[in-house]
Formats: sequence, structure tokens, C-alpha cells
Amino acid sequence: MPEVIFNGPEGRLEGRYQPGKEPNAPIAIVLHPHPQFGGTMNNQIVYNLFYMFAERGFAVLRFNSRGVGRSQGVFDHGIGELSDAAAALDWLQIINRESRGCWIAGFSFGAWIGMQLLMRRPEVEGFISVAPPENLYDFSFLAPCPSSGLIIHGDRDRVAPPASVQKLVDKLKTQKGITIEQQIVEGANHFFEGKVDELTSACAEYLDRRRQEIADGGGR
Repeated sequence: MPEVIFNGPEGRLEGRYQPGKEPNAPIAIVLHPHPQFGGTMNNQIVYNLFYMFAERGFAVLRFNSRGVGRSQGVFDHGIGELSDAAAALDWLQIINRESRGCWIAGFSFGAWIGMQLLMRRPEVEGFISVAPPENLYDFSFLAPCPSSGLIIHGDRDRVAPPASVQKLVDKLKTQKGITIEQQIVEGANHFFEGKVDELTSACAEYLDRRRQEIADGGGR
């Protein structure tokens, strides 16, 4: 798992990158939770999602946004972090020019950033949003959501309460042409303590199923 340094809007960003198994391997980026509450690319959920993609042959990147670890810059309340994520996806696409397929995954604050990035990148075919904090951040930019994806959260989440996540899901489900799948992990809090393996398995099952649907000619 090579350590990588690439240029972001405010200086160098550090990441971990796993090349794809084939030259045209799909790509994926995984975004970490809030940096001011200890969120880094080494968060267990981010780490597990990274390996979930790698095990399926993806070229996958996770990275520290500005001001985290050895990444330069300072926290910018989401605006700069979105620019960092765009720069990370640009870097990933440049070194995987033959790639077929692009996915975005994010946890908590990273889910918010990831879904904003989704709006800017029409090439993204799917997303995984883990515990998106609809109650803390404005998700109204999803109008319309351009891609199908999975929203997965715990029923004991006090940071992103189930009712607020449900509100986001209900809004997105009214849009035509895409499918938003919702999964609820029973007994899981915001950090999925004791439930990370269950979370990872659910995300893997969804990814495998969606990729088969896309290969069969549908599933956008």
C-alpha cells in the first residue's frame, strides 16, 4: 500500500494508494470524518472501505485533508476540504486514464464532502455514504442527486440521528432515474463500535450487486 503525496489547493496532501489490478480498473476515493474531532484517513471505517475496494480490484485512494497528518493547510469548514477531495480525485484519474467506473465513499463529515463532490463529477457511477449528518450540514445541494448510491447508518446514532438521515433518504427517493438504497445497522452508534465488520460486509454486498447491475447494462 504505497504512501503518496500529491498537490492540493493549499499545498501537499498525503494519502495511501492501492493501484488497480488491471489498467482499466475502476477507481474509488474514500473520505474521512471531521478532522477537528479526530477524523483521519486511518479511521477504522475509512480503512475498511479502502480495503473493500482494493480487494475488488479497484484503484483506490484515501487521504488526509488539509491540516490533517502531514497534509498542508488548515481546516476550512468544508469549503477547502471539498477542493481537496476534487484535487484527490483529479490525481487519481490522471494516473488511471483508462479507468472504467468511478465511486465515492465517505463517512460522516466525509459523506457530506463526498456527496458534494458527486454533484460536480458526472462520471461517478455510485456512492456509499456512511452516517451522513443531515442534521449538522446542508444537503440541499442534492437537487437532483446525479447517481444511485447507498446510505447506511446505525439505529443508535446520536450524532446523525436516524430521523434526520431518514429525512435525507426520503427526499432523494423522490427523484426519478436513480435508486437510493438505505440500510440500517441495528445496535450501531455513529462510530459503529462493535459493528464495523457488519457495516463493511453490507457495503461490500451493495458494491458487488451494483457493479453486476452496471455490467449487465443498467444500475446507473
